[in-house]
Amino acid sequence: MSCVHKRRLTLMNMRNVAIIAHVDHGKTTLVSQLLKFSGTYRDASSLSNDFVDSNPIERERGITILAKTTALDYKGVKIHILDTPGHADFGGEVERIMHMVDGCILVVDAFEGTMPQTRFVLKKALQSHVKPIVVINKIDRPNANPKKVVDDVLALFIELGAPEEFLDFKVAYTSALKGTSSLSADPDDQVPGMAAVLDLIISEISEPQVEPDKPFQFQPALLDYNDFIGRIGIGLVKRGSVKLNDIITDIRLDGSFKQFKVLKIFGYSGINRIEIDHAEAGDIIGIAGLTDINVGETLCDNNNLDALPILRIDEPTLQMTFGTNSSPLAGRDGKFLTARKIEERLNREVQKDVSLRVKRIENAEQWIVSGRGELHLGILIENMRREGYELEVSKPEVIIKTINGVKCEPYEDLSIDIPNDFTGTIMDVLGNRSADLVKMESEETTTKLDYVIPSRGLIGFISNFLTLTKGYGIISHTYKEYRPMIKANVGERQVGVLVSVDQGTSTPYAIEHVEDRGILFIEPKVDVYEGMIVGENKYDIDLAVNVTQTKPQTNVRSSNKDFTVVLKSARKMSLEACLDYINRDELVEITPTTYRMRKKVLNTAERKKYDYKKRNGLVD
Repeated sequence: MSCVHKRRLTLMNMRNVAIIAHVDHGKTTLVSQLLKFSGTYRDASSLSNDFVDSNPIERERGITILAKTTALDYKGVKIHILDTPGHADFGGEVERIMHMVDGCILVVDAFEGTMPQTRFVLKKALQSHVKPIVVINKIDRPNANPKKVVDDVLALFIELGAPEEFLDFKVAYTSALKGTSSLSADPDDQVPGMAAVLDLIISEISEPQVEPDKPFQFQPALLDYNDFIGRIGIGLVKRGSVKLNDIITDIRLDGSFKQFKVLKIFGYSGINRIEIDHAEAGDIIGIAGLTDINVGETLCDNNNLDALPILRIDEPTLQMTFGTNSSPLAGRDGKFLTARKIEERLNREVQKDVSLRVKRIENAEQWIVSGRGELHLGILIENMRREGYELEVSKPEVIIKTINGVKCEPYEDLSIDIPNDFTGTIMDVLGNRSADLVKMESEETTTKLDYVIPSRGLIGFISNFLTLTKGYGIISHTYKEYRPMIKANVGERQVGVLVSVDQGTSTPYAIEHVEDRGILFIEPKVDVYEGMIVGENKYDIDLAVNVTQTKPQTNVRSSNKDFTVVLKSARKMSLEACLDYINRDELVEITPTTYRMRKKVLNTAERKKYDYKKRNGLVD
């Protein structure tokens, strides 16, 4: 039997699929259950339902940040499953992954149904003509309505212009949390295991559409990074085969050529990356050997230089200024404080994150860091904090583009589900943020609102939204397009802050006298410094306050008995809440143990002069 014929028989026993969904509809839990059920892990019972998400932040937040390549064997078929991010900030990865697979599993919550990011990820799949299988997950949820959800999914397929052959999609019903599945919409028909889903993958998704008998061709769709071997390009072998130590050619994005030696080839087993000595058409692999390999380039045989179409990489829409920590408390907590260390860390991140841009500001220990959204940049900051870095960051700002001579800014589709009691409040707030109401659907207890809003109108809104709806609201948004910029002052905080005038430790005595001025962000026995934001003012101006004052000591005994000071609870501010909260003249100081909001100008007298100039238009 010829080698090519053997390879074609092998391809019949391979499937490459992506798993796509809206945030929190259960993609990663489902992948974990598929890996467990397939027998990939001997002691599967000891594995958590989110073991595919290896990053601690992913587990804490319950979201997938980084695309994961996994592989399992089921009934003699090797199935590569790529777990994709569900958040719009990482949508570029979803689009590139579609070039590596022949089918996808669209996961939809049996209660929530189709959501904005369901539309977003499905649109990416349909644009790449990737055949979908639908999985209705969380079928055991109270008030789940799987039949209605299937109808909604069909309507979404039609609305997105899916080809006729995709409209007759197959459906499986699962409870990924419990590890059960079936082909029936009745929750009582659920059976242990994931056979229903895996059998559909084998029967409905075709083997890899590749060319095993042609010269080698490969295109990286994702990047990884290793300190010892540099960048690793991850993608699908489109043609032929490659072996360890082969000399191959990289066709660069600018059309130039560069030959290099293949130092490592990585395959996948479960969630583990394993070293292999060769790979063939249809395999999803990682290749190392070229330190500056990039997404969208083509690796090919030296004698057959045939470039694939360049993959599109989403441009950043949001930017922040990162800088070394300049606060009076700098250096107390962190291991990495200097500009050199911060720059090295940012450059390492750029090596594996193709949507991130870093530019050093001349003659300053600062960098403009551009990304796909607040979540994208916020996760980078949180990772750096946990690794021991100290830094300070500015308010996120949208990236303005000039298109046909007109200044344009990014806009987003915004979808909100809220209890009816909060509808009026939310509509008023969004109206003040220049959002346009596109659609409104009212039900017995809830209202669904669809808006188009400038991206800067969302800065500072999301954390406020949770407060306004008392935690009952559901919000999601996706990038739409660039439109001409509006002149409205959108996204700035409308209330003033309480700013410390002294350095020291906060005291109950001082806080008791300040808390009537507004809401405090700090408690007693917290280190503060001049210019640090310690609370929110009741009015729309900033107010300098003393939170370190101690009770005067005299030798006269008070006629009243001493009593315990009872203080109001301080407002807890997460990192995301701080980034949303600050204005353009403020910063967030980040250390491994804490984060603090502060004014850019710390000195109270100098800040008053700056504020005067700002009010009179003398400074930006």
